[in-house]
Amino acid sequence: MQSPPATLSRRELLRIGLGGFSALSLPALLRQRTLAAATGLERSKTAIILVWLPGGHSHLETYDPKPESSSEFCGPYGPIDTVVPGIQISELLPHHAKVADRFNLLRSMVHTGFCHQQGTHQLLTGFPERVLRRKPLYPDLFSVTHKLRYDSKSRIPNYVGVGPVNFLGPSYLGNAYDVFAVTGDPNSESFNVPNIGAVDVSSRAKLSRRIDLRRQLDRLKATADYLSKMDSLDTFEQQAFNVLTGSEATRAFDIRKEDDATRERYGRNRWGQQLLLARRLVESGVDLVTAQFSGDLCGGVGNWDDHAVNANCFEAIKYRLQFMDQAVAALIEDVYDRGLDQRVLIVVTGEFGRTPRIRYQKSTGKRIGSAPAGTTQPGRDHWPRATSILFSGGGMRTGQIIGRTDVRGEDAVDRIVGRSDFLATLYHHLGVDLENTEFPDYSGRPVPVMLGEGKPISELCSTRQ
Repeated sequence: MQSPPATLSRRELLRIGLGGFSALSLPALLRQRTLAAATGLERSKTAIILVWLPGGHSHLETYDPKPESSSEFCGPYGPIDTVVPGIQISELLPHHAKVADRFNLLRSMVHTGFCHQQGTHQLLTGFPERVLRRKPLYPDLFSVTHKLRYDSKSRIPNYVGVGPVNFLGPSYLGNAYDVFAVTGDPNSESFNVPNIGAVDVSSRAKLSRRIDLRRQLDRLKATADYLSKMDSLDTFEQQAFNVLTGSEATRAFDIRKEDDATRERYGRNRWGQQLLLARRLVESGVDLVTAQFSGDLCGGVGNWDDHAVNANCFEAIKYRLQFMDQAVAALIEDVYDRGLDQRVLIVVTGEFGRTPRIRYQKSTGKRIGSAPAGTTQPGRDHWPRATSILFSGGGMRTGQIIGRTDVRGEDAVDRIVGRSDFLATLYHHLGVDLENTEFPDYSGRPVPVMLGEGKPISELCSTRQ
């Protein structure tokens, strides 16, 4: 190998010193972590899998059916019994019914975000956002925890979106704490994760030489002001090298290692395999996984936003729940059967519920779950006044219903839970000290990770001593 020149121009120094891994997508996240906070938070073994239903699922057709309401509110599907006496859910969720003793349902979640961005930001940042923003003003729970738990020695990304959630982001924490996005279809025969396991022997040697060369430039720190953060870059380059060249990430993402029976149990479709991959990741040590259920399996317009103009809400949700029901129930069973239920908390929700009163409008187009354009069909609109959320695992006592809505499902009337309580519950599981954790915003002003007086929902907290 040709020896490096004795002297380098400022441009060449900058190219090698700060851009050594610039051609790789994974380090584009890692190398920005130049100011990782030393918060003193000990790395926890707890994890979260968030199953996100973008657009907002109807609580009435899923977890909070209201068979006694009038025809203006009640859809065509009735409730069914579950394995837990006294707990009923929609007839469209037969797989859920068989594992109801392994989950809890919160039926009284309330917030004030009436649009998708607002609802997502309120639930997952804890701040009362009322403006439509593509990205939040404040970092979301996953970016916050990712920053707190950052470990340069890790050989696997710690925050993975097997279908990243819309509208989330790290805000002033910096893009380094954004999600490691997996956007391909895990059910496809050609599925692969870019850069993971893609580094051959020759490339590995080249990357190693590049790191060694840049480290030789340390002696120039005193005369190069932009190298003041080189020590931090050492850390991020090393983690990128670890992930790209190590076997741990390759194994975790290789869903083909699962036997056919397991893959069939989750469902041989995108959503089923997303959750199977999520289970593989948490089992391999990943702490934060999101799985967004969107696209063709939704019918309608590719999400859960069942306005009448988009879809016949009853046909669309019937179509998509067959896939969601099987996948979520399989994940719950797997997490418990593999002994992951103490570490892993499963959360299933969208940004809000749907209007109990049925609205009729003309369809905008023929698609799965929707009549031809111009046909009048039923729909349900945005409804943050009552949202149902499923929780499983997390070391909690299960088989519970928390909270209650009125007979039509319009308003929470018992054990009302706000966005701060919801988020405090998730942070509690992750071991984040809300009272003593804050980060500087863009102006340097310290900002708490959550606004409000939220308290963890006691019924959803671990029973471990």
